[in-house]
Amino acid sequence: MGIEEQLAVIKRGAVDLINEKELRDKLVRSEKEGRPLRVKLGLDPTAPDLHLGHTVVLQKLKQFQDLGHIAIFLIGDFTGMIGDPTGRSETRPALTKEDIMVNAETYKKQVFKILDPERTEIRYNSEWFERINAADMIRLCAQYTMARIMEREDFRNRYQNNLPISIHEFLYPLVQGYDSVALEADVELGGHDQIFNLFVGRDIQKAYGQESQVLVTVPLLEGTDGVNKMSKSYGNYVGIDEPPDEMFGKLMSISDELMIKYYELLSDIPLETLDALKKGIAAGTVHPKQAKVDFAKEIITRFHNASAAEAAHENFEKMFRDKEVPDDIETDRMTRSDAGTWLPKLMVTMGLVPSTSEGKRMIKQGAVTINGQKMSSEDLPSGDEFVIKVGKRKFKKLILQ
Repeated sequence: MGIEEQLAVIKRGAVDLINEKELRDKLVRSEKEGRPLRVKLGLDPTAPDLHLGHTVVLQKLKQFQDLGHIAIFLIGDFTGMIGDPTGRSETRPALTKEDIMVNAETYKKQVFKILDPERTEIRYNSEWFERINAADMIRLCAQYTMARIMEREDFRNRYQNNLPISIHEFLYPLVQGYDSVALEADVELGGHDQIFNLFVGRDIQKAYGQESQVLVTVPLLEGTDGVNKMSKSYGNYVGIDEPPDEMFGKLMSISDELMIKYYELLSDIPLETLDALKKGIAAGTVHPKQAKVDFAKEIITRFHNASAAEAAHENFEKMFRDKEVPDDIETDRMTRSDAGTWLPKLMVTMGLVPSTSEGKRMIKQGAVTINGQKMSSEDLPSGDEFVIKVGKRKFKKLILQ
């Protein structure tokens, strides 16, 4: 693929490219010298599961990988213990090394649903930071000024509002920047909210005698509510390890406008096909629902398989097209602790049965289904979003937050 074609792929769905001339020069040199670019993406393992919001930037890393460059997936086991202050109005709670390593193991398994394991470097930033001494850390801190750090909007806002800022939070962008030095990164990827940290990396590389990395950022993906960024804490996420039926139902619930953004950031369809899809929807020749079905099947095929995608589609149509679930279904939102895991008690809480004994009886009779599946167990299945049917006419939707 030629340089201009590579640039078109890299720029697809990107917010920032700093800067295009530098990237073009790096690509030309890479081709001339036969040396692939080293493309870095770092994630702190602060939670055990990845969702589609994470995969936006992982898709961008895969695009570089497919263009023949080296994908470096950096697990921030050291930075995770500091806690990224980006977008925070208070200091993040510290995670233990044990928690971080448990989460890191799940990250390693999940990223290979997107990246080619044979062409991916998995690295941990504890590799170098556990060897750095106090003198090395002082030298790193000497490469940046407090005035530059306070240009960061979230730090500035906290300072102006007399909200505490812990000293170790100032170190985070410097430590992330040094990761690029240790990895000799040519390109660093991140969400648009990471732009300050990525710029620090350019400066730190220069201070250590390296050529500054090019920055490519992607937009934050709104969750299924279409308002907040996708996050487990908002209950608006689609996990890449979720069952196919749950993924399909969630993706079919997004708005038509959000569907286009999901296509742009998450789909592998060619740019020409995407452009034709947009025009078809605008002209009324492509039905938005069919576009959502196609998208949901593509995503489920990627993270599960094609037969699972077809089955999820069939289950969805059976549940909704055949009016097995009313359009005006009432929704309850609960925390996991409030919901519990014992289904008979949960059904009482939701007003679906008058007592736990009645709930047990209905389950035993096969009169309780969840997401179209008949329940034989009294345990609530895994997941975060359920359509619970008791008997022939009682329905409720449950979203765990």
